[in-house]
Amino acid sequence: MIINRLRLVNFRQHESTELVFGSGLTGIVGPNGAGKTTLLEAIAWAMYGMPAARGNRETIRRRGAAPRSRVEVELDFSLGPHHYRILRTLGGAELYQDNEAAPIANSIGSVTERVTRLMGMSRDEFFNTYFTGQKELAVMAAMTASERATFLSRVLGYERLRVAQDRLKVERASLRAQLDTLRSGLPDPEVLEEAAKAASDRLTAADARLQLARQQVKSAEARVAELGPRWETAQQQKVAAAALESDLRLAQQVMETARQTATRVTAELAAAEAAAKRMQELDAALAPRSALREEAGALTRDAEGNARRAALGAQRKELAQRRADLAKQIGKSPAADALERARATVATVRQALDFSLEALEGRRTLWVQDAQAAATKREGLADQYRELVEQRERIMEAGQEGACPTCARPLGKEFESVLGVLDRQIEEVTFNGSFYKQRIEQLKDVPPEVTQLEEQMQGLKRQLEEANAAHARLAASLAEAARWRDEVQNLDARLAGIEADLAALPGAVYDQARHELVQAELKRLDPLALELERQRVGADRVPLLQEQKSGADAKRLDAEARDRGIRAALAALGFSEEGFRTVERAWRELETARQAAALSLVRDEGEATAAKEATVQAARRIEDRARRAREADAVALALRTNQELDHALGDLRNELNATLRPDLSELASVFLRDLTNGRYTELELDEDYVTTLLDEGEPKGVISGGEEDVANLALRLAISQMIAERAGQPLSLLILDEIFGSLDDDHRAAVVDLLRSLADRFPQVILITHIDSVRDGFDRIVRVTYDPRRGSAVVADEPLGGHDVAA
Repeated sequence: MIINRLRLVNFRQHESTELVFGSGLTGIVGPNGAGKTTLLEAIAWAMYGMPAARGNRETIRRRGAAPRSRVEVELDFSLGPHHYRILRTLGGAELYQDNEAAPIANSIGSVTERVTRLMGMSRDEFFNTYFTGQKELAVMAAMTASERATFLSRVLGYERLRVAQDRLKVERASLRAQLDTLRSGLPDPEVLEEAAKAASDRLTAADARLQLARQQVKSAEARVAELGPRWETAQQQKVAAAALESDLRLAQQVMETARQTATRVTAELAAAEAAAKRMQELDAALAPRSALREEAGALTRDAEGNARRAALGAQRKELAQRRADLAKQIGKSPAADALERARATVATVRQALDFSLEALEGRRTLWVQDAQAAATKREGLADQYRELVEQRERIMEAGQEGACPTCARPLGKEFESVLGVLDRQIEEVTFNGSFYKQRIEQLKDVPPEVTQLEEQMQGLKRQLEEANAAHARLAASLAEAARWRDEVQNLDARLAGIEADLAALPGAVYDQARHELVQAELKRLDPLALELERQRVGADRVPLLQEQKSGADAKRLDAEARDRGIRAALAALGFSEEGFRTVERAWRELETARQAAALSLVRDEGEATAAKEATVQAARRIEDRARRAREADAVALALRTNQELDHALGDLRNELNATLRPDLSELASVFLRDLTNGRYTELELDEDYVTTLLDEGEPKGVISGGEEDVANLALRLAISQMIAERAGQPLSLLILDEIFGSLDDDHRAAVVDLLRSLADRFPQVILITHIDSVRDGFDRIVRVTYDPRRGSAVVADEPLGGHDVAA
């Protein structure tokens, strides 16, 4: 992995920082707290998210940044043949590959998961390989023996062998279960052979029974062919006899119906002839009825005209009275100019009210502005008072040797004079504060001018309401008077129409007594008219009834002749019910025997088919057992192969772990000689992976803190070297953070020289330190300082030849 570029926005101390990294040994130098380690934290946060950062989401945002300001880290790096760019914020993340426009992952979780797979290591493993800080130099010292072995196996890639063995173990359990299932389900071959023989014997017996059933069916069908014609003839005679008997019953029914119809028609004909005679009597009695009905109609029209004349007279009187009342109301309505005068009064009062309201708002605004200005002044004086008191307390605490709050130089002899100036300023601020406090109290109450203007405005409001009410009443009265005039016009038109209707009515005199006499006579004749109509219906049926009587007589004679013919045909047919039953019994017995033979044939055919299926099934089970036996042999072979592969991987793990400690000790010893300038030449790891320094071949029991740091650094460099050479990881980057803690100048120089000599194995080394004395060994120096005025870190390249470079 090679880091190409890093950009930070509002991340910890960094407001806007961008660094372009290159190969070689880069030193990031600056005082503690300036933001050096924050650069490494930003790299880890961009790759692994919040678990790789200190604190929480809010503590990551730079102090002094707006609450919703954007926090962003952009990291460009190369890994193998590909180039990657990560863009992470507090709310999202994106991962791009090879300058493609679309991201290959675009969420916080997916980016972290994808980076973990690309690197082939977790966050902790990444920190324990690429990153090394003073606190992490002795990372294995805090582990147990098994944890140290596991850690080394994991970072060196040996753990993948264990993962492969775990997968083989799962696969082996599955193969065992599959083999047990296949073998437990295999049936006994002897049982299968016995079942096949039984099926064959069953098929032989079924074939024999089938041949016998077919002979029985053939014999029954021959007897059916012999008796069939007699049975067909008997059935035909039975059908013919039944048809003749049905016709005979129908002829007898027709004869009876014809006799009943003739009797009924004779009676109805006598009644119809009597009705015709009664009609002649009723016609004579109803002769005057037509003239009476005409006279009754004329008298009814006279009565209706008389009633219409009375109704129109009453309506005319009512409308005339309503017109007179409306004329009185119109005379009492106000004049039209009264509304204009009322409208003028409303406008005058409203104008006065607007003027009063404007004066009130102006006076109230001045009062509120005075009160707000006094409060603002007093708050400003209170803030100034607090600042002066705090400044005086800081100066008192610092004393004469303290820094001036304005020029940052020691006060010295000016200490007392500065305190005097502050005391006078505090006294002046206190006096002004008391004045504005009294002014605020004075402005709490409403001024008399505002109260007087409010009362005047309320009076004008009441006058405006009264003027509006008077104007509304006048407007309503005039509108109502207009409606009354319209109604008078409508009434005049209606009265003219009534007069016209009265003139159009006829002038005949209505005779009520004659009208009642005519109506009584018509009422007496109405029942006779109804009876006439009823008798007419009966008399009109005389011709029809005479025709019906002739027809009924003819049908009766025809039915009697048909009855005689049918009886003769029955006698000629010679059908006997007893003879038919004899033939029927013989046929049904033969049919039962034929059906039994057919049923037996079907049953024997089914048994033969089932026997054939049983024979095929027995052969199929024998074949299926052979196939499953072959599958079980294949699974057993796969299980043996799995076991052999597991043993091989286990042997490989043991061999790698056996060579791990000596190989790691040898690499660490080489680094130890370079770091100590030959003072120590050998570092050994025991079976528990505990580091031991050898001094002239003997273990050194007590070592100093600096020697322990050198030993741990040598071990960490050896682990990184082994990862690059033996685990296949593309590890080409080392980041060392403040590893010079307890090392003297010679050891520091040795560390820098060693790191420069590792350029072929680690092309990019980034070393963070606050110690300037080691800067001469770097290929590039990046200085990080903190600007308190801006509240952010400043990062800039520094020439290798000097220190005083503007940040």
